[in-house]
Amino acid sequence: MVGDKDSITSVLNRLRRAHGQLAGVIAMIEQGRDCKDVVTQLAAVSRALDRAGFKIVATGLRDCLTEGDGADSMTLDELERLFLALA
Repeated sequence: MVGDKDSITSVLNRLRRAHGQLAGVIAMIEQGRDCKDVVTQLAAVSRALDRAGFKIVATGLRDCLTEGDGADSMTLDELERLFLALA
């Protein structure tokens, strides 16, 4: 994992929140809740996951570029593809 301890904690908190929200969405569907409510909560899950991904990329750009002995480091093109995978 790249990033400092605070960044990692932030990402993990976002992912845990998304995990709880996703469990809520599943329960809502099983309960036959209104489509609008389900979609609203599903959008919140999606945003939480996006933010976690962006946080990982944003805090780890330098580490990804310079990490390892060269074999493990990422090129700018690889970083760009990684970032765009979140779009």
